[in-house]
Amino acid sequence: MATKTLPTTYDPRQVEMARYKTWMAAGYFHAGVDPSRQPFVIMLPLPNVTGELHIGHASTFSIQDVLIRWRRMQGRNALWQPGTDHAGIATQNVVEREIAKDGLTLQQLGREKFEQRVWRWKDQYGDIIVEQLKRMGFSCDWDRFVFTLDPSYSGAVIEAFVRLYNQGLIYRGKRMVNWCPRDGSAISDLEVEYEEVETQLWYVRYPGADGGPGITIATQRPETILADVAVAVHPDDDRYRRLVGAHVMVPLANRRVPIIADRRVDAEFGTGALKITPGHDPLDYEIGADHRLPVLVVLDPKGRLTPDTGKYAGMDRFAARTVVGEDLTALGLVERVETYRTNIGHCDRCHAVIEPYISDQWFCEMAQMAGRAAAAIRSGRVRFHHERWAKVVLHFLDNIRPWTISRQLWWGHRIPVWQCDACAARVASQSAPQRCPTCGGKALTQDPDVLDTWFSSGLWPFATLGWPRQTPDLRYFYPGHALVTANEILFLWIARMIMVGLHFMNDIPFTDVYVAPTVLTLEGRRMSKSLGTGIDPLEMADGRGYGADAVRYALVSRCSQVQQDLRFSEKMIADVRNFSTKIWNAARFVLMNLGEFDPREEGPEATTLLTADRWIRSRYARLVDTVTGNLEAYEFDKTARALYDFIWSEYCDWYLEIAKVDLQPGTRAQQRRHAVQHTLWYVLSNTLQLLHPIMPFITEEIWQHLPHDGPSIMVSPWPQAPPGWTDPQAEQEMEALMAVVRAVRSLRAELSIPPAQRIPLHLRASGRSTEAFERARPYLAVLARVEPIRFEAPGTPRPAGSVTTVLADAEIAIPLGGLINVATEQARLQKTLSATRTELERLQQRLESRDFTGRAPAEVVAQQRQRAEELRARTRRLQELLDSLSTVE
Repeated sequence: MATKTLPTTYDPRQVEMARYKTWMAAGYFHAGVDPSRQPFVIMLPLPNVTGELHIGHASTFSIQDVLIRWRRMQGRNALWQPGTDHAGIATQNVVEREIAKDGLTLQQLGREKFEQRVWRWKDQYGDIIVEQLKRMGFSCDWDRFVFTLDPSYSGAVIEAFVRLYNQGLIYRGKRMVNWCPRDGSAISDLEVEYEEVETQLWYVRYPGADGGPGITIATQRPETILADVAVAVHPDDDRYRRLVGAHVMVPLANRRVPIIADRRVDAEFGTGALKITPGHDPLDYEIGADHRLPVLVVLDPKGRLTPDTGKYAGMDRFAARTVVGEDLTALGLVERVETYRTNIGHCDRCHAVIEPYISDQWFCEMAQMAGRAAAAIRSGRVRFHHERWAKVVLHFLDNIRPWTISRQLWWGHRIPVWQCDACAARVASQSAPQRCPTCGGKALTQDPDVLDTWFSSGLWPFATLGWPRQTPDLRYFYPGHALVTANEILFLWIARMIMVGLHFMNDIPFTDVYVAPTVLTLEGRRMSKSLGTGIDPLEMADGRGYGADAVRYALVSRCSQVQQDLRFSEKMIADVRNFSTKIWNAARFVLMNLGEFDPREEGPEATTLLTADRWIRSRYARLVDTVTGNLEAYEFDKTARALYDFIWSEYCDWYLEIAKVDLQPGTRAQQRRHAVQHTLWYVLSNTLQLLHPIMPFITEEIWQHLPHDGPSIMVSPWPQAPPGWTDPQAEQEMEALMAVVRAVRSLRAELSIPPAQRIPLHLRASGRSTEAFERARPYLAVLARVEPIRFEAPGTPRPAGSVTTVLADAEIAIPLGGLINVATEQARLQKTLSATRTELERLQQRLESRDFTGRAPAEVVAQQRQRAEELRARTRRLQELLDSLSTVE
């Protein structure tokens, strides 16, 4: 059967996009309803329409593609549902900046025209990340692509809101929320990023209202003093017990306020006296409510001082902080100012400092839904990989608070609630009501806010399948199976999908959640384009020429369940390029040696298989079970490592080198040649299938050149270990052979004997081991470059002037006469021995020092102890070599 040849070198840029277009044209990514097949569903964590691909995306999406390609090859009807999120705050920010270039504001443009501008922007730029995903080879079902503002999806979002509203789970109320002055919108607790910053702590004296000394408080925010309504102390604080019930004057505001006692006050912070500002602090809000204190607000939604603050009116909050501090100092009320480090909340979209703010918002009550989700996790219906993440999510669910679901934006799903202008009654509806159901009035106004984008994305597992209609897709593909995510959206998205899935579908949306490591720079910094630390995977794939496969393998091979962080460097990808080259060269060798080979013929008879053939078949059979088992367990790093070790070492470095002996013209019978060809072809082809989910492009390119059945490797059947291929005896014999070869190579290196120089070998073994070594004589000669080879009985005196190595199954000796300059080697080895002993002595002194072992981290001490053992072994070996050389004449 004729075979095709491969080019000398592999250029991924010439292969990858062409192969992807072939897959797309063939429809391999599409999944339709097919009751005869078992589905497998992954919902793509929908990226923002404003987004661009980064290494963090590439990591989680590569894992998803591994799973979807693997299950597809197993015969499952694999659906990977793609789409993008409208990203309310992020997208509105982008377009606001665009219209600002035209000298316009949102108010000047108006809501309708602004929405039209956003849609134009989306049509022009919104598919950038989609094209990047395709370039990385991700096999999503692009025929099913969904945008969260598509009419059908929007209908599902509105239906969900209306149902929850009518069930009493959505309500409107005035509460303190996280407010972003830059975006002019509330955001949820989960969208606040806390950063440690250096600020100042102001110690300010509040004079006694009746002329006494008063009390001193400590605050980071002197501008909010203008809204103080009390000073609180801990009831058990002896310093202030006598002051409880007295009154002080709020500086600058000249407001008389009480000193109250409350156990929530931290007596260790500052002076132990806490100014109470219910309008601008969550804890103060709770204390104020319990003590029935008034609520004053001195900041507007833009973070500016309100008109009733006198000279400070209109000032930005941070500018006012400086001016207020100066005025307090001028009045002699500032006792001191200290540098202070603390965590400050920032908006996760625009990074503005968050302001606690009392506002009318829409809330969703989550306690009942959270209870059902927690029960599903505790019962094992939803499994987390690693299981520690289940505890993290359960803590969130067990302590859940009402969810602020409204956003003060124009871009997004507008809240479907109308208020009657006449009687103020509210009605939630899929469409604008014609009249008020309470009073019959016809003038109704829709709520101006939009829904939090996480509300709409929480419906993703079933709204993409046609819900609320009971479609064939919904019945067949829900519930799904795997969900791959980053830990920062465990609460924002994963937990909420479980909650709403159980609420609306009465079933979990997926059975397994794999939490991928967080990708960091090599120095441990967070990947971020704004910080200048982001890495574009396409720059690695195309710009540097490594290809998408190399990026994918580099990331997958480091996705470990036991590691929370993945430190990324370009070297990771460069190393994979060497792996690709190894695979390519091995395939070229196999193809060049498949002349007159026809895979349709029956496989070789057992009598034509030698130890090496049986060994590589056995190792391959174990590889199939290992890879499949690791994928089932979501152990992706172990999957990649098993494939790497088998391909690089066992197949290429050992079996291919042995095969070269049997494939030389005229050295073996045709049956023997056929056995080697079949083994080379079968093991390579099927190993490529095992590797395909991680490195789809190079495996498809090689597979298409090899003899094969079917149109593409990606729809070929997932390999299974052939029965009877596992052969412990062959593995044991081959391991003994490899141990001899490694020992000879090690002796060459230790004694500076050139690798190509043939050297004599005396080998002592017993019984079946000797027979196995005898059969392997031609391979041993080539792999170890030894000649002549003499097999001797155990106990035979070793040759004079030889060095020896004792192995588990044999003892080898190499006569050194005429091979080396003994004096030169003795001098070199003696110098190395002295240096090794000196290093060992220094290390032993350090390990005997209590200063080191008591203060150094345990892992550092352990590493040093291991190094000491290595040096001791090295010392013994060097001395053995010197003793052997002393007998050489």
